[in-house]
Amino acid sequence: MDTTLEQPVRARLITAEDQALPVPATLRYDSADPFAVHVDFPPEVSLAGEPVTWTFGRGLLEQGVDGPAGSGDVHIWPCGQARTVMEFHSPLGMALLQFDTAALRRFLLRSYAVVARGGEDVAGAVDRGLQALLGNV
Repeated sequence: MDTTLEQPVRARLITAEDQALPVPATLRYDSADPFAVHVDFPPEVSLAGEPVTWTFGRGLLEQGVDGPAGSGDVHIWPCGQARTVMEFHSPLGMALLQFDTAALRRFLLRSYAVVARGGEDVAGAVDRGLQALLGNV
């Protein structure tokens, strides 16, 4: 049986003027996709007025709370002892958000209780991905 873990978290959107605006978000982990974590933002904080979800590797989050990590669309790094920064790039622009590191670590620990680090079912994930791509071909 698949398990979904959700944890509400408050983020701070860092603006071009170096202001930190509070933004609600939800961290989400699903055992059906054991290598990924999701950060969900509600419609009222997106440019398009629709919910936004960023998906990236659980390993990237784990690395990013301890040191700079990431390439491409998602970069994560610690900002002092108490904060972690996530930088998201899209065709519409870039968003820079701060999260409490303790909340991210708590989420990671909870995700390891669902699927242990290193206990991800690689074959199952590949099978599900191929099924999603190819259907019943």
